[in-house]
Formats: sequence, C-alpha cells, structure tokens
Amino acid sequence: MQQHVSRSAEEWRATTLRKAQEKAAERRDRFETSSHIPVQPLYTAEDVQALDLHERIGFPGEFPYTRGVQPTMYRSRLWTMRQYAGFGTAEESNKRYHYLLSQGTTGLSVAFDLPTQIGYDADHALSEGEVGKVGVSISSLEDMETLLAGLPLERISTSMTINATASILLALYIAVAKKQGSDLRKISGTIQNDVLKEYIARGTYIYPPQHSMRIITDIFQYCAENIPRWNTISISGYHIREAGSTAAQEIAFTLSNAISYVQAALDAGLNVDKFAGQLSFFFNCHNNFFEEIAKFRAARQMWAHIMRERFHAQDPRSLMLRFHTQTAGSTLTAQQPDNNVVRTAYQAMAAVLGGTQSLHTNSKDEALSLPTEDSARLALRTQQILGYETGVADVVDPLAGSYFVESLTAQLEEQAWAYIQKIDELGGSVRAIELGYMQSEIEQAAYTYQLALEQEEAIVVGVNRFTQQHEPPAELLRVDPAIGRGQAAKLVTLRQRRDNEQVQQHLQALEAAARGSENLMPLIIEAVEAYATLGEISDTLRHIFGEQHEFRSFDA
Repeated sequence: MQQHVSRSAEEWRATTLRKAQEKAAERRDRFETSSHIPVQPLYTAEDVQALDLHERIGFPGEFPYTRGVQPTMYRSRLWTMRQYAGFGTAEESNKRYHYLLSQGTTGLSVAFDLPTQIGYDADHALSEGEVGKVGVSISSLEDMETLLAGLPLERISTSMTINATASILLALYIAVAKKQGSDLRKISGTIQNDVLKEYIARGTYIYPPQHSMRIITDIFQYCAENIPRWNTISISGYHIREAGSTAAQEIAFTLSNAISYVQAALDAGLNVDKFAGQLSFFFNCHNNFFEEIAKFRAARQMWAHIMRERFHAQDPRSLMLRFHTQTAGSTLTAQQPDNNVVRTAYQAMAAVLGGTQSLHTNSKDEALSLPTEDSARLALRTQQILGYETGVADVVDPLAGSYFVESLTAQLEEQAWAYIQKIDELGGSVRAIELGYMQSEIEQAAYTYQLALEQEEAIVVGVNRFTQQHEPPAELLRVDPAIGRGQAAKLVTLRQRRDNEQVQQHLQALEAAARGSENLMPLIIEAVEAYATLGEISDTLRHIFGEQHEFRSFDA
C-alpha cells in the first residue's frame, strides 16, 4: 500500500495532524512558554526561513557568540562546578568548603547572612535572630581569615554573593590573600556587586542608586588595575526571575542593568575595553527546558551586539557574555522534596546545553532550610553525572539549528529588545527602577503565574497535583541561635584588642574620600586591614550617602 508523505507542514497539519486531533483532543487549549510565546505542535524549516541563521548563530568562539564564548566549550574543560554554601560561623562554613573541595567541587560560592548583606555587624540590634541564618556571618577581617583558612586562593575561584557591601567583602578577601602571601594578579573570583537588581527584586540595598553606582565603578577601576582576573560584577537575572519574571524579562532587565553599569563606568572616565572583559552575568535556570536554552543563546547574542554597536568595544572579550547559572530556587517545593532532585537535574542540563561557564545546583531541602551535607553532596553529584556520564558536554551547542530552538531564541530576543527599548525611553535602568517600572512588570508576571497555578493551568507535581496527605519529615540543617551571642562576644574582644585610634583615622579618611571623588577601594582595604568592622565602614558611608527606601509604584 502506498504510504502518504506530506509535502509541507501546512499539508501535514491539514491531514495527518487534524485526523489525530479528531481522535484525541490535545491536553490543553493553548501551549506556551513562561514568556507567553505560543508553542506549536511542530516546527519546520518554514519557522526559521526568515532568519539568517548563519549570521545569527555563527560559530562558537566568534561573534555574536550565540553558540558559546569558547570554540571548544566543555570539550577542553567542564564548567566550574560551584556549590553555594555558607552558614553559621566562619569556622563551620570553612569546614563545609574544605568538604566540598574534597568531593570534587571546582569553585567556591559564599553565602552571607542578612546582617552582612546589609552592612550591620553581628552585635547590632537589627542583627538579632538573623546571625548565621541564611549564610555565614562576617563582621571583620578576623572572621574572613577564619573563613578562608587553609584554602589555596591562587588556585581556586571564589564567588561571593554580596551586593551592597561588596566593596567591603572584596577588601576583606584581598586583605586575607595578602596575609597569605598570594599574588593579587593571580587570584580569581567574582563578587555579585549588582545593586540595581536589589532595588528591583531582592531588597538588600543600603545607599541611593547614584552612590551605589559610584562604589561599583570604583571597584571596576581598582580591579582593572590591581586584580585583572577578578570578575568585578555578576549582573544578575537570577533574582529577577526568582521574584516572578518571565524568561524574556530576565534577559531584558539584566541586560538593561548591564547597560547602565557600562555607561556609568564610561561616564567615570574608564575605557570600555579595560573593564568590560571583567563583567560577568548570573542567570536562573527554570523549568521550561527549551525556553531556558534559548534564553541563554539569545542573551549572548544580544550582549555582543550591545557592546559592539552601542559601546563600540573592540576587544573580543568585551563582547562575550560569560555567565554563572543557578538552578531555580523558586521551583523547589517543601512538599515531596525528593522531586527537587529531578527538577534540578533537568534545569542543570538546560544550563549546560545553553553554554554556561559555571553552575550551582540547588539541594533538595532548600525549600525547607539550608542544605545538609548529604543533600549538598547529592547536588554536586548531579553536576558530575551530567558532566562525566551523559555525553552532553561532548558537542558544542548541540541544539543549534533546531527549528524550535532557533525560532524560540529569535522570539525571546524580540520580546527582550522591546523591553530594553521601553527602558531606554524611560531614561535607562536607574530611572526605570526609580519609577517602579521593572518592579511592576515582574509583579504582574508573578501574579499571572500564581493564577495559572490556582486554576491548574500550570502544574507543580506534589503541590497542585499528585499530592500526598502524609509525608515523612525531612532531616534538616538547624543553625544554633546561640551563634549570634558568640559572634557578638568576639566583636567585643576584637574592639578591645585592635588599635582603635588607627581605626578611627582610617574611617575618617574614608569619610573624607566619600565626600569627594577619590576611589574608595584602597581606603576600604586599609580600614579592614586595621580591623575596622563591616558595620563601621557601612555606617561611615551611610553618614555621607544616606539610605535608600522603597521606590514608588510605576504609573504607566
């Protein structure tokens, strides 16, 4: 019997597909991504015929870097396997870092507690009950020396998730490296240092935007001259996505913030090719597998064009969007937490297929507490299995040319460019934040998703479908509440032991510099080396810069 073969997608839809749909209706009326891009049942060459694929995707290691920033990608070296860790005291966290390194992690990622993030010492009244809870407590050089004890700073890469106080934590890291005898030109790592997204999505800011931008550009300049291998900022879409944004918004708002940082550095007199190669990015990897892969490819391509055409960068490194990825914390569920292992594995694979340079896999218990040692090891093993057993790292950008992926990449890019244009019209990221525009867009996206959950248009296994009435209790990590008292007592002893007159001289010099235009980094380093505390330095800058409060809601 002669078998029918459709000659076009249109014919296939009209015949073969229509007959199948008449027999069994599709699961839902509308299929779409998180960015509300409709998903068709089939993609063919017709869906990409309007795209110049050779021009759009090129080759790995070449402009526009859609296929990756390195020609060989993981064939030469796997991505850096980081595990975000830090809790309680510096002593406890140091033990966890040594454990993770012994288990095969290739880079450290430091989590700080809330007081450290917003510039309060452990003995401040507002720190009570929060010391060591969501990360490690760091108030002084003494704490940082303990945190990094025995770690080979010239041989490992350290990422520090810190923003408003990034200059101080970097200064502490530099001070420890110097005391260890490390060559500062050889130490490598990243500070997040992305305060704009704090105003948008997370809230751990201290100073008004213009003063925060001044500190950030001071860091750019100092590191370009003294620590050339340090990534001075990790421009973060992660928290924007955690707050409820779509994938397209994550791209757009992250790149808009990056544009503002680059422009601020140029306005401060820096040469774009002197600092742009030290910029890095930090993205989320969510559940919609193909959309996430397309998101990373679109972001790389867009950034290359922004840097070349908007900022006229010449150095190829200035055009490369290098990024760290963390799997999506907001997708982890307290219900049936073992399911989180599966979610994380799929998200990690999407990040690798999307070409990440560094990856953190969340632990299964993080919807309930900080991860236990066992769950942190399992999260690391997830990456190791992905890298060494699955074969996905053996081919560079293996999904390039996929009709679906290329079409989705182009549509995400189109949505993201539209957002960037709107932000430019409002006066750039800082002004859009002050007006509440990005906050409002994220809130609307989060509300839309919550409605979809409640109406079961979006399914979360174990939460709104396939639930269990009785679940066994999970073994959780508990942070001893006595840690706060211990940290406060250590600060009392430190202040008695140090040269307080010298500390005051350094803080006064910092205050004078903050009133002027001198680079603040050398003065902050000198202050921490004299054992001035994080809170004392932050308060000195608060006195000059003031504090930022909530922004108003956007009125379209």
